[in-house]
Amino acid sequence: MNEQPVGVGLTIGGLQRLIREMYGAKDEARGDAATFLWLSEEFGELATALRSGTAEELALEMADVLAWLVTLANIRGVDLEAAIQKKYGTGCPGCHALLCVCDPSEKP
Repeated sequence: MNEQPVGVGLTIGGLQRLIREMYGAKDEARGDAATFLWLSEEFGELATALRSGTAEELALEMADVLAWLVTLANIRGVDLEAAIQKKYGTGCPGCHALLCVCDPSEKP
């Protein structure tokens, strides 16, 4: 196990590796369908925190959603850092500008 302090300069790739190290065997055994259900449950908890939670509860639920998304990516072999760089690294995927000029009513 990596003995470096967690959180110091943690990148998305670093988070993905950390989650894999901590939970990889459990995650593989659970599979993607069950992991997606856990991710969905975390979205519900995030919705509750958005509606009536404290700032700390909201932040922790956002962290949970991200961790379960990373878990799903690990199970399916997706490098999230590379995927994010490919999709958003040169600007908005819709208008291709660094500062998005897409119609606000449309999803880029």
